[in-house]
Amino acid sequence: MPPGMHGTKRSRKPTDYGIQLKAKQQAKRIYGVQETQFKNLYLKAKKIKGPIGDNLMSLLEKRLDNVVYQSGLSSSRSHAKQLVSHGHILVNDKVLTIGSHGLKIGDRITLAAGVKPDLSDTFRFADKDFKAPQWLDLNKTKRIVSVVSEPTGEDFNQGIDVNLIIEYYSR
Repeated sequence: MPPGMHGTKRSRKPTDYGIQLKAKQQAKRIYGVQETQFKNLYLKAKKIKGPIGDNLMSLLEKRLDNVVYQSGLSSSRSHAKQLVSHGHILVNDKVLTIGSHGLKIGDRITLAAGVKPDLSDTFRFADKDFKAPQWLDLNKTKRIVSVVSEPTGEDFNQGIDVNLIIEYYSR
């Protein structure tokens, strides 16, 4: 009877703290954010008017690396981070290598001229059933993405329980 003779009889119910921690870790893993960055985003979200949860998710969604992924300019979030850090992404016609850069309405994101055109079949927007979020305007032929509005509740990742994250940080 591994792991011990008496260890299999009792299974513990997760504590409230454990559930909150798991929700926070899941959000961090999905968006590829470190603990310090995540906490700073939470503190920034608290200062913005409106619901903290929506503000936090909006800040996460508007990160440059996430927008590159959501718009289909990359095949995965890690690929998006790599494109940004290697200088293959232009924001308003300027190279930007900071994946955590928060985008604003009106910002234009394009692929740098050095990115090979034959790689376009590896991008998600090449799939015929791909659809960019409503708050992003994607021009597939020119590979230009524009931020046209703020992300709303239906644009956020539905697998994340933001209320648990807020409870975790407001202890």
